Amino acid sequence: MTAATVEPTPVEAMSYTDASRELDSIVQFFEQREVDVDVLVARLERATALIDELDRRLRHTRTQVEELVPRLDTLAREVESDGGSDDE
Repeated sequence: MTAATVEPTPVEAMSYTDASRELDSIVQFFEQREVDVDVLVARLERATALIDELDRRLRHTRTQVEELVPRLDTLAREVESDGGSDDE
């Protein structure tokens, strides 16, 4: 009789925080004990998927920030140049 294995949550469906925490737990797992080769491969594959997804999200966020900052700067300059025009 074999133990039922639970499929992990797809990486893409996880929050950034949950994915980061799971990656941390995998790293701790490797640091604290000797690991069976089969377990090692499975955990490394999962860690790689988590790293890839976290990296993708960070790159996407960086792109969004790089697009938004100039727009915010423009809006701030417009507000500053209007000064007290609402008071007239």
